[in-house]
Amino acid sequence: MELDINTLDQETLIAIGLVAAVFLLIKALYANTFRATLKLIAPENRFMRPGEAWLVLVPIFNIYWNFELAKRMADSLTNEFYDRKIAEEEAPGRSTGIVVAILYVVTVLPLPVNIIMGLNFVYLFYFFAYWIKMNRFRELLKDHNLFLEQQENQEQNP
Repeated sequence: MELDINTLDQETLIAIGLVAAVFLLIKALYANTFRATLKLIAPENRFMRPGEAWLVLVPIFNIYWNFELAKRMADSLTNEFYDRKIAEEEAPGRSTGIVVAILYVVTVLPLPVNIIMGLNFVYLFYFFAYWIKMNRFRELLKDHNLFLEQQENQEQNP
């Protein structure tokens, strides 16, 4: 069966467009979590600028960038946690991020539909797990900043 876009009815095209828009929105929120996390990391500890997180939205380039994102975020978080003396896993999130990047590559390969469907479910599981993990690190950094502010206020107003 060959798919020809010219033979699809208008409702099907609208549905495809809506699904694509939802996936783009999810990916944008995902990228924003990384951007927000990087903004909480001291510039000297970053291995990438916060705005570079948006590169995960660039088609084809994101195949490469997913690997870089996992590596650079882990290195940035490692430096920041070390400076702040926060005990956290070594290379925070790197292994999950690399799994996400590998699964993303595999899901775009021309494989049988049933295999692609199964891999997409696994990819989505790891994608959301990685996103949640990065959001947890962002919350940890925000909470630590709040703690430091409270400690500073107590020192100024004994």
